[in-house]
Amino acid sequence: MAAKKSKKKPVAKDPNKSEEVRKVAAKMKAGGQKVRPSLIVQELAKEGIKVAPAQVSMVLKRMGFKPLRKKKAVGGVEPKVKGSAKATKNADLGIEDPLAAKKAVEAFGGSDRAIEAIQALRRLEG
Repeated sequence: MAAKKSKKKPVAKDPNKSEEVRKVAAKMKAGGQKVRPSLIVQELAKEGIKVAPAQVSMVLKRMGFKPLRKKKAVGGVEPKVKGSAKATKNADLGIEDPLAAKKAVEAFGGSDRAIEAIQALRRLEG
């Protein structure tokens, strides 16, 4: 009996995405750049490698990179207002406005003090 030869086609090996993320992150760190998932995704996209930001975050976390924390306002409470939700005289209240008001009231130490401050502000505005 003759030995049977397999007719398997050679398989093109896809790049190991995690390894590519580690290489790019190490290169960015060595270059003094901030290592951010979005920047790594962009860099790998230039090389033709599609990778999700969540996967990049997981790889960076395993490498020991810690995610940055958002900085808190020092000395007071600044309500977060996004682009189209900015308060104007004619605008309706948005979903975020009561939450921002609650934080401001807590910063003043109660609703009575917050109301007094708003009334004083109105008197100054004239």
